[in-house]
Amino acid sequence: MLDPDQLVFGLMWFVVFLFSTVCHEAGHAWAALRGGDTTAYHGGQVSLDPIPHIQREPFGMLIMPWLSFFMNGWMMGWASAPYDPLWARRYPKRAAWMSLAGPMANFAIAIVAGLSIRIGRGMGFFQPSEGLLAASGDAVLTLLGIAFFLNILLGTFNLLPLPPLDGFTAIGIFLPEATAAKLEEFRQTAGMFQIVGLLVAWQIGGYFFGPVYAFASAVLLGN
Repeated sequence: MLDPDQLVFGLMWFVVFLFSTVCHEAGHAWAALRGGDTTAYHGGQVSLDPIPHIQREPFGMLIMPWLSFFMNGWMMGWASAPYDPLWARRYPKRAAWMSLAGPMANFAIAIVAGLSIRIGRGMGFFQPSEGLLAASGDAVLTLLGIAFFLNILLGTFNLLPLPPLDGFTAIGIFLPEATAAKLEEFRQTAGMFQIVGLLVAWQIGGYFFGPVYAFASAVLLGN
């Protein structure tokens, strides 16, 4: 049974997870709308309101985060924003920018959280020795620490260039239009490759997250 501190810690994780995931999907949806695809807009995903995102992926947004918290002490889950696959094939460069927008939203949150921690420490609001992911202590620092950690994790993981992750489609930004279109067509029809891609990403993700987190901590937190 969770003690009160752990329950509060879990609620903090859930609030940050919900906000971060919604921002990620809203970023996708907004970029798609800017690129001419109104699918996510009509589904209500161009919004920071969590309700339409939860309605689309209730297991990934509500159940999986708490399961992962009870098993591992931190939260992970998923959400999704709908898009028109024909639009993505016709405008693969726009689809690539749409894919990039989600992780970039996460990195933006991480930057704001990291700078807030650094400024707060500099002004004496937080003590340098206070842990960022502690289940007790300063609530504001804990929320910012979770936001910093989780959004670097989400941004880094989703940028891995493996289907069906965002990083695979985002490669199209650097490719000729025709090549990017073929890449998007492969992603949409990858089938089993998407499952393999997720399994590989899960295995190798930590090798990328560690250096990125260390770099971000050094630059933003001054650690």
